[in-house]
Amino acid sequence: MKPRFLFLASVLLLFSQVSTVRAQEKLNVLFILADDLGYRDVRFNHPETFYETPHLDALAKSGMVFTDFYAASPVCSPTRASILTGKYPARLGTTNLFTGQRAGKFDPADFETELAPSEFTVAEAFQEAGYRTGHVGKWHLGGAGALPTDQGFEVNRGGGENGLPHSHFAPYKNVSNLAPGPEGEYLTSRLAEESVDFIEETAKAGVPFFLHLSFYAVHTPLQAPQELVAKYEKKAAELGLNTDEGRFDPGHERQVWPGTEEPRAVRIRQDHAVYAAMVESLDSAIGRVLARLDDLNLRDSTAVVFTSDNGGNATSEGLPTSNLPYRGGKGWIYEGGLRVPLVVRWPGVAAPGTVCAVPAVTTDFYPTLLEMAGLPAKPEQHVDGVSFVPLLRNPFAKFDRGPIFFHYPHYSNQGGFPASAVRKGNHKLIQDLEDGAWELYDLPTDAQEHNNLEQLESGIFEEFSGLLNEWRKEVGAKPLKKSGSSGAEPPVLW
Repeated sequence: MKPRFLFLASVLLLFSQVSTVRAQEKLNVLFILADDLGYRDVRFNHPETFYETPHLDALAKSGMVFTDFYAASPVCSPTRASILTGKYPARLGTTNLFTGQRAGKFDPADFETELAPSEFTVAEAFQEAGYRTGHVGKWHLGGAGALPTDQGFEVNRGGGENGLPHSHFAPYKNVSNLAPGPEGEYLTSRLAEESVDFIEETAKAGVPFFLHLSFYAVHTPLQAPQELVAKYEKKAAELGLNTDEGRFDPGHERQVWPGTEEPRAVRIRQDHAVYAAMVESLDSAIGRVLARLDDLNLRDSTAVVFTSDNGGNATSEGLPTSNLPYRGGKGWIYEGGLRVPLVVRWPGVAAPGTVCAVPAVTTDFYPTLLEMAGLPAKPEQHVDGVSFVPLLRNPFAKFDRGPIFFHYPHYSNQGGFPASAVRKGNHKLIQDLEDGAWELYDLPTDAQEHNNLEQLESGIFEEFSGLLNEWRKEVGAKPLKKSGSSGAEPPVLW
């Protein structure tokens, strides 16, 4: 071979090696999303929990825990849309996305049935930057034409339009885009395997990855491996928790079964053996994925985010968990339905074992992840998100993302009422969309949201109600509609 060609070949080889090194130096992102897991369902938030989460507890010790982090909605799909777009569900028109709601005094607001493919998702932003992007697990943001592969994900394993499996054991009915597994295989474990495969494939290719691992657990149906269920049945018996006495609150005000005056029971004690087994199975699956990162020497080059899409289910669908001291649960605009666990492990940046009490919300993930990866922001896209990277660098840093807003104009099948809310500082203001009534709470002193401060804090009330009204107008939030059955007109609130 002529010297000139040898020189060119050497240069090309060197360039290839440098490119690979640079690709490998980029920060990988593993984003883990649980389904319906409550804030108090993990031991790092609730040391006395009935459930066991050793792998998540270890992750928390290696990263930063956020105590006041919020899902953008009290139900799953709107929150998922907010994560991918950096926009509030009210702005997207995705305040529901599915038909799971009960009848009420008025008709619920109209909503989109899929995440618009025109949205430039966080996955598309990473893909644009040369990342291999993968989605594993629950999608529930649309079917054909609006699947993960239409929204920036190169790989889709298990994501389709359905929000829950008919069974968590193979054969998996209602789970799309996932090859059949052996009979009896547990879905949570299978999704961990798919994630490990994706990470291994990407590591061999020498390119950075963005993996959106979205478990179907711990959503119903309530099913778990029998040996784990037996473990928690024994544990409940040993702790004297295997009786109904003290298990339920017979009913709070407003928590009434639709069409009746029968109080809606609320679980106030964690002791559900099957649910506990589902939580442990989820924890073990996450542990397996994290261990593989270590095996592949990717720990120091991979940011890990763990959170949930809404609060724990305490009022419906088996009432499997308790969110106390937080009020309500999934489907409710109280803290039990909105506050979710969050851990961020960012090696070399977020100090291990730190805790941050500054409020943030799921719309903030989009700009945060981009900044963590050193990628340019997309301010025209993630218009409702604010990067909380300053907090990851220092949990006591000055960070004012502004108020956090919520709008859920639906009657949830968990019993929740249609409402809007705003949190700013320590206070949270809620407006019932049925009658316009207000509730104002000081959260640090009233976690259960039982002491309505509207009359005591009139200045705050005036400020917060103004903020909420202005925001609803700005994002085009949709109100309740005239009842098709009774003809009743909902009040004009903004």
